[in-house]
Parts: sequence; structure tokens; C-alpha cells
Amino acid sequence: MSRDDFLVFGAPVIGEDEIQAVVDTLRCGWIGTGPRVREFEARFAEYVGVRHAVAVNSCTAALHLSLHTLDIGLGDEVVTTPLTWCATANVIVHRGATPVFADVERETGNIDPNRIEDAVTERTKAVMPVHYAGRPCDMDAILDIARRKNLVVIGDAAHAVEAEWRGRKVGAIGRTAGFSFYPNKNITTIEGGMLTTDDAAIAERARKLSLHGVSADAWRRFQADGPAHVSVEEAGYKYNMTDVQAALGLGQLAKVEAHLRRREEIWAQYDRALADLPLVLPAALADGTRHARHLYAVLVDEKRARIDRDELRTALKERNIGTGLHYIGLTLHPFYRERYGTRRGQCPNADWISDRTLSLPLTAGMNDEDVGDAIRALKEVL
Repeated sequence: MSRDDFLVFGAPVIGEDEIQAVVDTLRCGWIGTGPRVREFEARFAEYVGVRHAVAVNSCTAALHLSLHTLDIGLGDEVVTTPLTWCATANVIVHRGATPVFADVERETGNIDPNRIEDAVTERTKAVMPVHYAGRPCDMDAILDIARRKNLVVIGDAAHAVEAEWRGRKVGAIGRTAGFSFYPNKNITTIEGGMLTTDDAAIAERARKLSLHGVSADAWRRFQADGPAHVSVEEAGYKYNMTDVQAALGLGQLAKVEAHLRRREEIWAQYDRALADLPLVLPAALADGTRHARHLYAVLVDEKRARIDRDELRTALKERNIGTGLHYIGLTLHPFYRERYGTRRGQCPNADWISDRTLSLPLTAGMNDEDVGDAIRALKEVL
């Protein structure tokens, strides 16, 4: 039995107050990078527990700027996970460096610290862990490797605004971290991202690089006491966030904990209802950590289910239940195979997850009826 309307896998939750904040910004006479961006940066830095936050137009930009400000580039290697969106590795490529893929833990989907150590060479300059689905990586082990091998840690926290490792937000661990505010993320600015760091020099350079490398942004230039001229100090990018986006982000940030609590309730409903199905459910959370509950990703046990992941996904879609696929490992994609010689079997745990993973609908905007529809559809098919 199908529900009447399609249950979108990751629909954003945007309230009337946030819509009004965007409208007010549109009417105020300043819609580019300006005071709302600066306020959003300050509040986000406070939430994460860092000294500096730089708002940009994507997590991709935040990670790219992290590599640039740390002078990682041609001839260098960066160890990262294959179980991620391609942006994580692509920014390494764009800097002229080489992504080196270390396999993940089968139970968590997070990069395996033991495999990081195996992947380090004399050319390795950084480690870029991804907090997959919102679950924090083992940052104690990763930081220990980084200290011993003289590496910098750049966190991909696209899924993990709220996540904590041993009482610290993951965005406050390492030299820098990047966050995503894409439409299906825990906070959205439609498109957008944030770079966090405790290093003032990195923040200052990243902010400059995010807007062409000029010495002053438009907001400063157009103030009464602003500089008469600007100079290009470095070849930068067009990565800045606008005040329109930041107005939405400020409202989203104010609700981030309430939205997490609702996703935790849905997560618990899934855990209880799906326990007897031929699915591998998300692993229990390690002590002293906090999960951001971004993706509820199950693994399809094909032998018991007598159906594979893609067949299940199609059957759910026919019942108006949307799902996501996070991810097909990067070592299996043609670009990385052809350019870097990656292959199936190189990262067997990531391959195993790639063949079985399916993300169920999870958003704070879902009511209990929506959750029940997803559960009933799964039970009907399986």
C-alpha cells in the first residue's frame, strides 16, 4: 500500500520566521556578503567552540580553502576515505595533490585509523577524515597518527554540525574543518558552507581567498570609512556567502538542537521497528561521543532479504518512499580508476558498504505518520 504523496528522503525544514528573515534581508538594501554573514560566522564559531569561522558557498569551498591556506598542493598526498561524496577527493585533485584512499571500518563507515597509518608515505601532508552520516571518527587515534607523522588534520564535517568526540565538537578538532549547508543537511542555507579553525592566520587568508584575494570585501568598501581602493593580494576564488543565505542560516542554527532531538526520536523509532528485518542497522554509538544523526543508513542483507539494495530502493520508490545512496566508494568511479589506478578490492570494506547501503528518510520535518509509512513500506517489501 502506497502513501498518497512522495516522502522526500531529505527535505529541508524551513519555518516562516526564517522565510521572513530572508525577505527582510532582501528588502534591507544589502544582499551580498555583509553584516548577516559576519553574525552567522560569529554564532557558528561559538556553537562549534572555535575562535574563527569563515562562511563560504559550499563545504567544497571550505575544504579547498583549507588545503590552500595550509599550502598543500603539487606533489603532496592527502589520505582520505573512499566512502564520501566526490567533493572530498576532488578538492585534493584541484590543488594538484594526490588523494590516497584508506579503507573504512565496516561497522561505522568511518575511516579506519589503522589503514591511515598504512597509507602514509614521505609525501603525505594531511589526513582528511569524513564523519560519515554524522558519526564522529576516532579522533584520538587520528590525532596521534598526525602528531607522529607530522601531518595536519582537515575535518570533513559536512554531515556533522552537532557531532562530538570526547566532549568536543568535531569542527573544533584539527587545524580546520569544513561544513555543508546543502538543502538536505542538518542546517541549510540552500547552498553554503563554513570553514572553522582556531588559527587566526588561516581564517584571515581563507576569508581573503574566498573573495578573489582582494584586500577588502564590498561591505567594507562601501562603508563611510571604507578604503578608497583595494588591491589583489593573491589569486583567489569566488567562494563568498551572501547575507540572504546567512539570514536563513541564522534561523537554522537557532533550531539546530531542537531539530537534532526530533531526528533522534525518529532514529529510535527505526531502531525498534526494523530490528527483525534482514537489514544491518547503524552501529551503537561509542561512549563519550555524540552522533549528528544526519543519515540513517542501513545495509541490505541480500541473502536473508532475497532482494538486493537497488531492487529494494525501486520497490520503496514505487510505494512513494524516497531514499538516498551514501555512497558508491570513490575507488569504484571511473575518474579515480583511470587517473590513479584505483580498483575494486583496494578498499574491501568500502566496497562491501557501497554494494548494500541505503539511507532512509530522516528529517526533523517528518511526523510520526511519515515514519510509520517508511517502516510499513520496508516491512511490506522485506
